Amino acid sequence: MDPTGPITLRTRKFITNPLLQRKQFVLDVLHPTRPNVSKQELREKLAQMYKSEVDSVIVFGFKTHFGGGKSTGFGLVYDTKEAAVKFEPKYRLVRFGLAEKVTKASRKLRKERKNRSKKVRGTAKAKAGEAQKKK
Repeated sequence: MDPTGPITLRTRKFITNPLLQRKQFVLDVLHPTRPNVSKQELREKLAQMYKSEVDSVIVFGFKTHFGGGKSTGFGLVYDTKEAAVKFEPKYRLVRFGLAEKVTKASRKLRKERKNRSKKVRGTAKAKAGEAQKKK
């Protein structure tokens, strides 16, 4: 297995989607000498193929076929980086470094705070929403 071996990219079901300002397609990757190909490398190759910047290319959903050598996934090439940021789901933007991940308290903690604040009225709600001290 050669980790720097050649790869071939083939696109199927190519659609130009003017409403979402993108080109979308199913991407077949042939990699006979490699176990797999990184998404970053695929983005760079697609940006070169479609003469766009790397930040406007999104790839996801890759499945390696049984026996290896071929993977199939989905690719989107946006007209601009701004269009990608506008239309892509936040988790995919975070994955490719185009947005910051929103950090929030765990689901259980949020629910406990909500239920504690339901038991009081008025200005005490803010105090009840804060975490309780351990004894």
